Amino acid sequence: MVVTSPQERLNSIIEKLRQRGCRITPQRIAILKVFLNSNEHPSVEQVHEQVLTNFPTTSLATVYKTVSLLKEVGEILEICFADGRKRYDGNKPYPHPHLICTQCKTIRDPDISLLDKITAEVEKKSGYRVMSHQVEFFGICPACQRE
Repeated sequence: MVVTSPQERLNSIIEKLRQRGCRITPQRIAILKVFLNSNEHPSVEQVHEQVLTNFPTTSLATVYKTVSLLKEVGEILEICFADGRKRYDGNKPYPHPHLICTQCKTIRDPDISLLDKITAEVEKKSGYRVMSHQVEFFGICPACQRE
């Protein structure tokens, strides 16, 4: 995975959207920037709140449509929870593990190296070609442990 700056990713995503014939509106750019500059794995509602600061007439539907488009072009990763809640990762839009605090609900990206080996072993032993995966570790984050 090539690491690029948020601005380089923004430019790349805008170009990808233009090639698909999508309109590039100021609101859409603001939505993209929230995802690309967040390490918090925001929900659609959280993104909407941030976008309203500069674009007070932006509808929640606009954010949902943009999220759907970004998922479709592979530029954000959707993290689904059993209770139906969804959060999004705009920094690493490819399958990777997440650490989720069961108390404060923060989501972090652990830096682990064994996932590729596990995926290869699953493929070898099952005969499947793994197209995607979702690995989540649930626990209590250091901040909540201190409380």
